[in-house]
Amino acid sequence: MDTKRQDAIEASIDIHSTASSVWKLVSEPGWFINGGVITEHRIERRGAFSTVHDAIFGTFEFETVRLEEPGYAAFRSLGGDEWDDPVPNTLIEFWVETTHSGDVRLRVMESGFTAFGDEEYDRVIGANTRGWAAEMLAAQRYLSDS
Repeated sequence: MDTKRQDAIEASIDIHSTASSVWKLVSEPGWFINGGVITEHRIERRGAFSTVHDAIFGTFEFETVRLEEPGYAAFRSLGGDEWDDPVPNTLIEFWVETTHSGDVRLRVMESGFTAFGDEEYDRVIGANTRGWAAEMLAAQRYLSDS
């Protein structure tokens, strides 16, 4: 493992919604596969494994590692069509926390990037860093009370 490279991406956003609404979103495998607007997916489930079908970006596979309602969800990305990370895969963790103001803080950490080779690492870490910023905003827009 190369300790000079960043292994994880972290992001957070406050959402004016209920913890149960945020949980409902983040406990669905692949909810973050979209073009910046939350969309419904066809999901095939086989025990802990899910195949997520997105109309634009294709098919993705995930393993549900752990779901602890209402505060923690973890999925392992197992690959997908050309839009997804290549093997090796990453661990995607979500935390749902109520803030003192009554909003809900959604945090994400995706880790496992140091396992990628140099050429893939640069592409994947950059794309996923930009992607999480967009997906957190999409979740906020989708879930915020009007």
